[in-house]
Amino acid sequence: QVQLAESGGGKVQAGGSLRLSCAGSRSIFSISTMAWYRQAPGKQRELVASITTGENTNYADSVKDRFTISREITKNTVYLQATSLKPEDTAVYYCNALIPGIPQRQVWGQGTLVTVSE
Repeated sequence: QVQLAESGGGKVQAGGSLRLSCAGSRSIFSISTMAWYRQAPGKQRELVASITTGENTNYADSVKDRFTISREITKNTVYLQATSLKPEDTAVYYCNALIPGIPQRQVWGQGTLVTVSE
């Protein structure tokens, strides 16, 4: 069974930085578009950033120029570098793998909490 494991969440003051990591199996990372989503209390889960196998990236407008997604295939890991954090970035951050196939499959990590204080 495919598993994704996030780490790196925590508490930080506004303006600070965090790096989230998501590790999984090589067979998944080599073929999947990887993404970070987040869900704040009382809100729907939203896409934060994604990266394809060809290293094409996409960001939510709210995090552009502050967050950077990257992947390190040799370590089967995807990262989310979050800088200039704001209180509204507070959420549980989830790693996601979109596995190609018929049908496509999605796999989620368990989530890691990021709390940004004033």
